[in-house]
Amino acid sequence: MSEETPSPQDTPPEGAPSEDTPAVSTPSEDTPPPPPEAPPALAAVPASGQLPGADKKVLAGILGIILGGFGVHKFILGYTQEGIIQIVITLVTCGAGSIVGLIEGIIYLTKSDEEFVATYVEGRKGWF
Repeated sequence: MSEETPSPQDTPPEGAPSEDTPAVSTPSEDTPPPPPEAPPALAAVPASGQLPGADKKVLAGILGIILGGFGVHKFILGYTQEGIIQIVITLVTCGAGSIVGLIEGIIYLTKSDEEFVATYVEGRKGWF
């Protein structure tokens, strides 16, 4: 009886699964768990440190308080349709629509830059 010695091509490399063992890998106790995924960022902050769109916050807030009835703060943020609606509401209600602009101006100024950008620049929330 002669024993066959396997040729080097027939033997699997060291550490590789052979035909007799399944190719399923089991995590060892020494392997640390994968790190948790980082939460997505609201917006990329440029090198200047200011979020894109945050520069409109103060301007839109002040104009909302002063000229809110004319919807100027809406036009500043790029909300043309909402700005026109604001003008019509103010004209139809004989100026009472200015209260909406006043409230929105105060809301704009009390939000942080991150909240303002997420809500009104990225989220495109038209009212309040």
